[in-house]
Amino acid sequence: MIRIIAVVVCLFGFAPTLPADQASGGDGSSVTEGSLIYKTVDGRDLRIDFTRPADWTAEDQRSAVVFIHGGGWTGGKPGQFSQHSLELADRGVVCFRVEYRLLDKKSKLPPITCTEDVSDAFRYIRGHASELGIDPNRIAAGGGSAGGHLASFLGMMDDVAVDGVSRKPNALLLFNPVYDNRPGQWGDARVGDRVKEFSPSENITKDDPPAIVFLGTEDKLIPVATAKRFRDKMTDAGLRSELYLYEGEGHGFFNAGKGDNSAYRSTTDRSIGFLKSLGWFDN
Repeated sequence: MIRIIAVVVCLFGFAPTLPADQASGGDGSSVTEGSLIYKTVDGRDLRIDFTRPADWTAEDQRSAVVFIHGGGWTGGKPGQFSQHSLELADRGVVCFRVEYRLLDKKSKLPPITCTEDVSDAFRYIRGHASELGIDPNRIAAGGGSAGGHLASFLGMMDDVAVDGVSRKPNALLLFNPVYDNRPGQWGDARVGDRVKEFSPSENITKDDPPAIVFLGTEDKLIPVATAKRFRDKMTDAGLRSELYLYEGEGHGFFNAGKGDNSAYRSTTDRSIGFLKSLGWFDN
C-alpha cells in the first residue's frame, strides 16, 4: 500500500524527517539542507533531501533540479549529488535528491518500482511548487548511470499525470546515463523484451525536454556510438541535445572528488551554462 505524505508545517511547507541545517556552498556561502518524506510504501518512508539557497522564501519561483542517484538500480544513495546541489543552490537553484526503492541484485525484475518512485517524487515536487518556492515550469531532472536512466525515463516516456500533475521534466542533466536498454546494451538482462516500456532511447518524441549528456570515451557500460545515437534521435525529433565526450574517462568520472576533480568541475560548469542558456538563473 502506498501513502503519499502532504503534512503542512512551517519549514518548506512540510514536516521534515531531518532538521534543516546550514552548510557551506560551493563559493563559501551558506545554504539550507534538510529532508522530507514524499511517500510511504510497504511501511517504509521514502525521502527527498533538499538543498536550497540561504535567501530562499516560500513565495519564490526559483528553478529547481531533481537529482537521481546511480547504482545499477540495486545500490547507491541520494548523496551522490550533494556537491552539485550545494553549487547550484549557491546560484539560486533549489535542488532535490530522491530516495527510491532498490532492486534485489539476485532478481531479474525490471526497474518497475524505481520508475514508480521517481515518478511519484517528481510529481510530488511539482505538485507542491508553491510551497517549495519553485517554478513548476522550470524543474530539471538529473542523474548518473541508472539515475540517468530514471531521469531520462521521466523525460522521454509518455507522461502519466496524477491529479493533473505532470512527471515530465523541463530539462535533463545526464551523466553517463544508461538510457538505451535494447539487446546488447546495458540493462537488457532486466528489461528483456519490454524495451519499449523502459528504454528512453526508444521513446524520443518532439515533446521531450532539452538534454545535456556527459560520457567518458572509455566507459565500459555505454559505448560512444550509443550516446551519439541518442543525441541524433533527439536532434531528428527537433529537440536540443548536447553531448560532451571526455577522452579516456570511464564510468562515474564526473563524481565530486574523483581524480583531480577536473571532470566534476567541467561537467558542473557545463551543466550551469546549459541551465543559464535556458533562462533558469534569476540573476
